[in-house]
Amino acid sequence: MPAASANARQDLPHLARIDPSQFDLLFSGCKLERYAAGQHLFLQEDAADRIFGVMSGTVEISIYSPDGQKLVANIELSRSLIGEIGALDGRPRTATAICLTACELVSLSRIHLFDRIEKNPSLARAMIELLCARLRWVSGELGDQAFFGIEARLAKRLVFLEGVMADGAGWISISQSELGEFLGVTRESINKTLNDWRNRRVIAIRRGGLRISDAGALRRIAESQDDY
Repeated sequence: MPAASANARQDLPHLARIDPSQFDLLFSGCKLERYAAGQHLFLQEDAADRIFGVMSGTVEISIYSPDGQKLVANIELSRSLIGEIGALDGRPRTATAICLTACELVSLSRIHLFDRIEKNPSLARAMIELLCARLRWVSGELGDQAFFGIEARLAKRLVFLEGVMADGAGWISISQSELGEFLGVTRESINKTLNDWRNRRVIAIRRGGLRISDAGALRRIAESQDDY
């Protein structure tokens, strides 16, 4: 199968987190740090010397091209790890992390990270499983870009975002420009597709957000390799 199914993609927030007990073991004794919405944790190509754990809030992980074009790689929520790649290999950051909301985080220096892994071998296994989950996510994204059209990719993304960002009424607070940044396509392409889905009553749209009205129809689009 060239890419992950919509159902598998919706499970990502669970798959890409270490076990809560391992999270607590990793950050035991770390001081709570508070960040405001819009504040960066680090920038792409920064020196990497810390790993972060999200206690509350939402953090966006983005990749930038040399000419400044932005691609949103993922959204991290409570009990997620951030910056583990650079903290593990000591090389520059592979992405930019910015707080979308007010966040409470904990962090650990690279030296202390390896010290805790050496003293608690179960942490090594947890980190390996986390990295494998993230690699599967990236492989799925590459497969989507190669084998699926914009509509299927957007439908999968909305299924994912509903699982991690929807409020109690089902509304996902995200702009069409931000959706374009998720998929690496223009806002105009997103606008055309969303308006078509609204006319077909697959979604509802309001300023700065949308809501899935027909989950079954959206999942069928997500699993199709042909644009409607």
